[in-house]
Amino acid sequence: MEQRLIESLIIESIKIYGIDVFYMPRTIVKEDNLFGEDVLSKFEDAYTIEMYIKSVDGFSGDGDFLSKFGLEIRDQMVMTVSQRRFHEEIADANTTDDIGRPAEGDLIYFPLNGKIFEVKFVEHEAVFYQMGSLQTYDLTLELWEYSHEQLNTDIAAIDTIESTYSGDMGFYQLLDEAGNNLAFEDGDTILNDGYRVEDADNQANNEFFTQQTSGTLNFVDWSQSNPFGEL
Repeated sequence: MEQRLIESLIIESIKIYGIDVFYMPRTIVKEDNLFGEDVLSKFEDAYTIEMYIKSVDGFSGDGDFLSKFGLEIRDQMVMTVSQRRFHEEIADANTTDDIGRPAEGDLIYFPLNGKIFEVKFVEHEAVFYQMGSLQTYDLTLELWEYSHEQLNTDIAAIDTIESTYSGDMGFYQLLDEAGNNLAFEDGDTILNDGYRVEDADNQANNEFFTQQTSGTLNFVDWSQSNPFGEL
């Protein structure tokens, strides 16, 4: 009885001081059995559940920094979710997958800034056996980096990410330097639809560099005689 009471008080506190988020379990489409990694994942469900933001002072982690790959944002935060509420809203509601607890690799949509965070670690002993049981999970989250995963959650703010940032080459065509379609030996084009890098990445300057190459600056040269682009 005492365990049920303290669990109910924790749930009520999270509902009062927490925030509603969308929890998205990961489904592995193609797994690399050698390295134990998911080559391709998809997220087809989004469950609304309340969580308490434990990082009240703001995002932690490495933050924003410039690496050799450009600007990277590695904001982290810790959120707390009730074990009973997780089972009621997600584990028991999902009958197709075996979801026993929050799992590393699952996603959480954070509505305050409209970003998606990935579960990096799940601490199940954050509260040390109050009244002889565990009531919460602590989730360590990091800002998610989209990598062509499939998003079919029926939540517009989430699914738009795939249509906006997906670089699936199955929708585009391959062109040579002269602008001609690359084709198979029978003459059929390899891919059908037109593609501009600038349409997918607002910061791309491919067309700008191409124009400068044919102009007076001529500092980019990707011709066959100079494949490394050096002057």
